[in-house]
Amino acid sequence: MSLQAVVDKLKARFGEVVLDEREFRGEVTVTVKAEEIVAVCSYLKGELGFNFLTDLCGVDYLGKSPRFMVVYQLYSIGEHLRLRVKAPVEESNARIDTVSGVWATANWLERECYDLMGIVFNNHPDPRRILMPDDWEGHPLRKDYPVQGPDREPYQGRLL
Repeated sequence: MSLQAVVDKLKARFGEVVLDEREFRGEVTVTVKAEEIVAVCSYLKGELGFNFLTDLCGVDYLGKSPRFMVVYQLYSIGEHLRLRVKAPVEESNARIDTVSGVWATANWLERECYDLMGIVFNNHPDPRRILMPDDWEGHPLRKDYPVQGPDREPYQGRLL
């Protein structure tokens, strides 16, 4: 199966849930509505063979809407295919459903994403911080986090 066939099947199954599809240098990225992330990921794993979540992270587009993007890096071991799935998350409601029921490894990756970016994963089985101390204030990978630490003023320079 080719990546284009995967994208075609995803679009046929989910229609308007698929917001965008891009190919760049042989890498395919599909952006989907955050509200349907569990259904999309379950389909990708169960029906299309993407049985390995290699990484999950958050991206901060400070100054844009939506501000955050949750990015899932998937791999099909049997087909040797890689697929990137992105889901936009608004700053005003930085929440998305957990996919830890689809891939167990998401448990740790989502905890890291919450800890560093402040994106909450609904229904997560263990939503504790994983890298920062429990009493740490803020999320250090957000672009508006003070560069010198939480006791300093936020960076006021030009944002890219």
